[in-house]
Amino acid sequence: VGFKGYGIPADQHDKTVPFVFEGQEHTLKHGSVVIAAITSCTNTSNPSVMLGAGMLAKNAVEAGLSVAPYIKTSLSPGSGVVTHYLQHSGVIPYLTKLGFDIVGYGCMTCIGNSGPIPESVTETIEKNDLVCCGVLSGNRNFEGRIHPNTRANYLASPLLVIAYALAGRVDIDFEKEPIGYNGNEPVFLRDIWPTRSAIQEVEQRHVVPTMFKEVYARITTGNDRWNKLEAPQGTLYPWDSVSTYIKSPPFFVDMTKDVPPVKSIENAYVLLNLGDSVTTDHISPAGSIARNSPAARYLASRGLTPREFNSYGSRRGNDAVMARGTFANIRLVNKFIGKAGPRTIHVPSGEEHDVFDAAERYREEGRPVIILAGKEYGSGSSRDWAAKGPFLLGVRAVIAESYERIHRSNLVGMGIVPMQFLDGQSASTLQLTGKETFTINLPSELKTGMVVTVKVGDSRSFEALVRFDTEVELAYFRHGGILNYMIRKMIE
Repeated sequence: VGFKGYGIPADQHDKTVPFVFEGQEHTLKHGSVVIAAITSCTNTSNPSVMLGAGMLAKNAVEAGLSVAPYIKTSLSPGSGVVTHYLQHSGVIPYLTKLGFDIVGYGCMTCIGNSGPIPESVTETIEKNDLVCCGVLSGNRNFEGRIHPNTRANYLASPLLVIAYALAGRVDIDFEKEPIGYNGNEPVFLRDIWPTRSAIQEVEQRHVVPTMFKEVYARITTGNDRWNKLEAPQGTLYPWDSVSTYIKSPPFFVDMTKDVPPVKSIENAYVLLNLGDSVTTDHISPAGSIARNSPAARYLASRGLTPREFNSYGSRRGNDAVMARGTFANIRLVNKFIGKAGPRTIHVPSGEEHDVFDAAERYREEGRPVIILAGKEYGSGSSRDWAAKGPFLLGVRAVIAESYERIHRSNLVGMGIVPMQFLDGQSASTLQLTGKETFTINLPSELKTGMVVTVKVGDSRSFEALVRFDTEVELAYFRHGGILNYMIRKMIE
């Protein structure tokens, strides 16, 4: 199980679906663009491409082109300096005319903070199972990261983000097909694309050293709302029990002064049976909080409305939200379920639950849980909550075919055992369904690179490699994770 394409039948490739937005009829199809964002840290501080995008917008507006009103467009510059030279060069009004208003600075659409797309667009996509697209100038497009309803997301330069927004679809041949029409006259991308010399001329005029000095001289006084924020005083942070953003974490609950002995993991159940290329976005999404999710139910119980839910990324200081958001990606494929969605099976009862609810049920029953996975487990962003979250769900070990390097290290840092099938073996070759119980024998004299026995049910077993690769990692695990390790070192 992993990304193998979208499985759209050939006779469905050109299917178009009409819908109404703001009183006007439009159509969507596979490949339609519904999000176009100049965003992220990647190239939004590059004057050539940012000014180039502005000049392309100017040429497009002057050629009579526009972006479809239902496409979610946004511009998040890399810094205030970028806004400064975009304003001074005179391109801001043209970007705004195409819908690329400045929405803020920092992580935006790239990390899933695009905000909602129009409801009629969402309904059309979901009812007709359309593969609609996001085009962004970000640096990551893992499945489900950008927006739940953009199954395909393409990385592009700021200029091409504007080009695809104008075209409204990704399946366009810019050399042969017009990007739009001025009346009845076709307009091609080559007709409005700014030349390199024109971009350089504008850059030389408007990107000057004095501009940087002027902007950075105001860096501590330029945002009045930020300056008015009150900061707590004192050595210790005064936890606010009412806050839904910052909460005292439970990572040190039941921590002892002495290092506990290594214990085997006995009769564990499989929380999730996963395939290849499970990313940290699958494990701990950073985008919007779905209204029917465990995290949403928690926030609603605290008196918040869906409008106030915000995103997982904004609530990383609240473990209750983040635990409920672990494995909450709607594109997660669990072999227990057989279709995409953040659901799993409580093995003893056979009942289906949200992943968090199943984990809580196992916790109440006193049962440890593990995860089975394929190749490249934990690829993508080095997201610490992709290890913290499973820890809070009671995950004691992951058995995978291979790991992304940093994520494996993060698992160790949370006291979770990263185990690897031996070469040539996998859950499939070992005929593991995930419905069995697993006992992992961890000896008290555990060493780096050790192969241990995993008992499956009452009659079978296999060997697996424990991926503690260094003595330091082994020390972290013995302490129950790097946090416990550091606390004990501080009080020695």
